[in-house]
Amino acid sequence: MSSGFVYDSAEQAAAAFAEETDNFVYSRYGNPTVEMFETRLAMLEGAAACKATGTGMAAVFAAMACQLQAGDRVVASQALFGACHAILTKILPKWGIETVLVDGRDLTAWQDALKQPAKLVFFESPSNPLLDIVDIAAVAKLAHEAGALVIVDNVFATPLYQRPLELGADIVIYSTTKHIDGQGRLLGGAVLGSEDFIHDTFLPFYRQTGATISAFNAWVMLKSLETLELRLERHCTNAATIAERLENHPRIANLRYPGLSSHPQHELARQQMTGFGNIVSLRIDGGKAEAFDMLNKLQLIDISNNLGDSKTLACHPYSTTHSSLSEGELAALGISPSDIRISVGLEAVEDLITDIETALG
Repeated sequence: MSSGFVYDSAEQAAAAFAEETDNFVYSRYGNPTVEMFETRLAMLEGAAACKATGTGMAAVFAAMACQLQAGDRVVASQALFGACHAILTKILPKWGIETVLVDGRDLTAWQDALKQPAKLVFFESPSNPLLDIVDIAAVAKLAHEAGALVIVDNVFATPLYQRPLELGADIVIYSTTKHIDGQGRLLGGAVLGSEDFIHDTFLPFYRQTGATISAFNAWVMLKSLETLELRLERHCTNAATIAERLENHPRIANLRYPGLSSHPQHELARQQMTGFGNIVSLRIDGGKAEAFDMLNKLQLIDISNNLGDSKTLACHPYSTTHSSLSEGELAALGISPSDIRISVGLEAVEDLITDIETALG
């Protein structure tokens, strides 16, 4: 924990600011503990470079804003977290940046949108909250032909179960608040990509706008990385068991999990993922009242909009994580008042199933 650093001489300080030496100069620019976290996360991802940010949304915004200017064009999947959707549809257009949203599952829609040049392509896969899958390799090819760089939000898949850079993406972003911390304690984010992108494009923007992560948060997440594989294995096993057991429950109109053969894009998920994550999406037979009733009857599972926690959490996306969207936007995304998103934790899976079944009545 240190905000600034000292030098042996005025000459050394001047050389550090001129980037003639590798001295740390100020923790907004870089910090040794943060750098260790960035180095390890880059190795885990298979990326050349990484910069950690204060939050996941800081990572999303900075990865876009460092590259865009008035007149640029961005093509994105419409199936996005509410805050990401707001950046694309409310903030960027105010700056003269055109944003085009497409059905991320539809390659023809991507082809049509990318017939014109674009600066960036952005999507989540799997998406929040309905777990849509985007064909990363195919979309990356189309994007590159249109002159665009590809940014993938890989939060749901994690660096262990999907490698977007190997599939053709240029930049990967994370909310490290989620599985990487994994215990609901801290906020953090990360942007990963090539040396040229991180150091020549991202770093100048990052340094001047203050998206820095706390050194303490980076230290805690360094410790969390040591258990990430073990935790994710249990997360995914539990989620798969819950999905299989509840798929045909009479109170559930539809259940989505990429690991189930019933998921409409199961084969694509199998091709580009080595594990299917810990998020299960269910649609209750009924409406908002029935969904709220089910959530309110949960005893072991908490109601929370966080995810990737060691504790199992459930939320109602329509009224929480995506509540900033209009009725029309929610309908276009297929998000219904009947939908519930469950982030499956590490508890005994039979206890979790009993809790859900009891809440369903």
